[in-house]
Amino acid sequence: MLITINIQSEILACLKKSPETSLKLNSILKILNLKPGQRISLKKEITILTNRNEIIKEGKYYRTNTDFNMKKNNNSGHRTGSSRQNISGEIDFGKDGRIVVKQTNGSDKSQRTYKISDNSSYRLTVGDKVKFTLIKSPEGHTAKIEKVVDHKRLFISGKFENHGSYGIVFPDSRETKREILISPEAFGNAGNGDKVYLEIINPEDLKDENSDLRGEVTEVLGKSGDRLTEEKSIIRKFNLVKEFPREVENEAEKASIDVNLEERVDLRDKTIFTIDPIDAKDFDDAVSVEILEDGTYLLGVHIADVSHYVKEGSALDKEALKRATSVYLVKNVVPMIPEKLSNDICSLKPGEDRLTFSVFIKLSKRCAVKSYEIKKSVIRSKRRFTYEEAQEIIETKKGDFAEELLLMYKLSKSITLKRLKEESLDFDSNEVKFVFDSNGNVDDIVVKQRLDSMRLIEEFMLLANKCATVFVNDLSKKLKIKLPFIYRVHDIPNKDKMKELAEFVKQFGYTINIEEKNSLRKLLTAIEGKPEEFLINNLLIRSMAKAIYTEKNIGHYGLGFKDYSHFTSPIRRYPDLLVHRILYDYIYNEKNIIKRAEHYKNIIPPAGKQSSIMEQNAEQAERESIKLFQGEYINKHIGEEYEGIISGMMQYGMFVEIMDILVEGMIRFRDIEDDYYDYDEKNHIARGRRRGRTFRAGQKVKIKVVRVNKETKKIDFNLVLK
Repeated sequence: MLITINIQSEILACLKKSPETSLKLNSILKILNLKPGQRISLKKEITILTNRNEIIKEGKYYRTNTDFNMKKNNNSGHRTGSSRQNISGEIDFGKDGRIVVKQTNGSDKSQRTYKISDNSSYRLTVGDKVKFTLIKSPEGHTAKIEKVVDHKRLFISGKFENHGSYGIVFPDSRETKREILISPEAFGNAGNGDKVYLEIINPEDLKDENSDLRGEVTEVLGKSGDRLTEEKSIIRKFNLVKEFPREVENEAEKASIDVNLEERVDLRDKTIFTIDPIDAKDFDDAVSVEILEDGTYLLGVHIADVSHYVKEGSALDKEALKRATSVYLVKNVVPMIPEKLSNDICSLKPGEDRLTFSVFIKLSKRCAVKSYEIKKSVIRSKRRFTYEEAQEIIETKKGDFAEELLLMYKLSKSITLKRLKEESLDFDSNEVKFVFDSNGNVDDIVVKQRLDSMRLIEEFMLLANKCATVFVNDLSKKLKIKLPFIYRVHDIPNKDKMKELAEFVKQFGYTINIEEKNSLRKLLTAIEGKPEEFLINNLLIRSMAKAIYTEKNIGHYGLGFKDYSHFTSPIRRYPDLLVHRILYDYIYNEKNIIKRAEHYKNIIPPAGKQSSIMEQNAEQAERESIKLFQGEYINKHIGEEYEGIISGMMQYGMFVEIMDILVEGMIRFRDIEDDYYDYDEKNHIARGRRRGRTFRAGQKVKIKVVRVNKETKKIDFNLVLK
């Protein structure tokens, strides 16, 4: 069968439906309902259009030349009487689920969201960057899309099933749980049961439940359920990239230790050391302490001066902002900056000169902050302690730098008590550590102890972060101008959730006043060591808002700090790196402070938003990685019984966490054989209809491990009835 003479107009019409979407030859063949044998003829026609500049070829992809078509359209002489042109925007979902365009240029007040006019013929996807014109209509202004500047491509991972004439992928994705259809020519090398990475070729239909999602396999990750495959899948699912662009690596390779004492305090002869986890490779904070002549204390917190090497606007800086955080998976680290910097040049290794940013905090005999200074410095760490080594010295009062460590421990306890008295909430959260055998398989899971040495470092870092923030706000008052800054804020809890919590804890004999924060602190103290501690602690955490990065200082509710930011981890967090830059300009570049303040006013909001988004992305990836390895471990213990605690309840069952290893699984009510259970959502209780047996969150139960789904990472338990 020959291709019809109108094929060129059909090709153009196909590409004009999504002018900035690049399509492969096979995709065009399928959209036009042509047979595989017509592929060569189709390619000839596309070549003709390409030579006429009506189509642009990008590697194996083709797209319409929007500039060529605009010139043709301009010849019509059409003019819009009442419009604003060339506005930058981003496609997003509106409240009604329809796509809208969100303005991204102009002042904050003018950054509005607009409905898209019917005469915008572009096929659009959430995340697309566009140029649009505002058109006045009876309903107000609508947006006419003039150009798609950057088309958002959507990639996801999932399990592939081969059905011969078509394939199906069951996605792991957060974007959709719908099955994705794959045509045979888009299978790639995927086999039945493989975990694949694919591109959705019609992402604009993501919100339309009546449309089939279609995809093209771009990479085969391995057999679904295999641990190495699932590790790759997590990295793909959360868009993590271990490798750095060559330009970024080149910049990192040029970095060297250049100790220029101009603008720096030389601290190389001071007793300064690091205290970190045993498996840490990047040491970005060090501490020191001195007793001054008047009996007060000088606490030093010395942070790697990453901003000295990662210059604003450099390829390193752009990539660091894009990643915004390092991601710590169980057996993989995805760093924010290349290892040449993170594990070498910037890492505060013992016996080596390193550039730092130091906060010197003068403490009274009762550990109140009397004054502080922030200075660029150079240090030479005297010792690298693990938390366990420092803890042993605290307990035995013997070992390297025992005098300094014991003094630090004494100060940290006083600072903690002072902070808690000032309405700081202290939540305990358990973490797990995996023990691997010689083959790299999980041999054991242990719950990490929260050592005094860990609390010591945490407390000093909190204090340094607070001082850095107070400095900027005090300087603002002194100069009588608002100096922009990136804050770490934590909003007040949701009132409705707090009311539910107050009502719930009454059954345990507790009364809380949700208007008084001190009441929550008293509750946390009262439940310590009680059977209900686990439950109430978790419910309280769920009632809390999520901490974020922003230019607006609303304080940190959980810590009870009016002023707080992140300063102490610039190797692994972009906000800390940005704080270092800001502090340098505000301290050492006073003559240009107004100009720099105006600059930071523009860059802080998007940096804060990006950092908050990527932080949550990292947390989800890390949780999923932990679940993967927990599943591997517990899969070797099918049929075994454990003591657990009910960690949550739903309409159809209850989650139980094995207490010794923090592995969580589900017991479905239908699988409990002694009765039929109804769930009382208000009181978090399940009650048997005949026997009246009750189960509530926080209750201890005995369970048997039944099954593990390696792909979904879900674990099923059965209740062991007594």
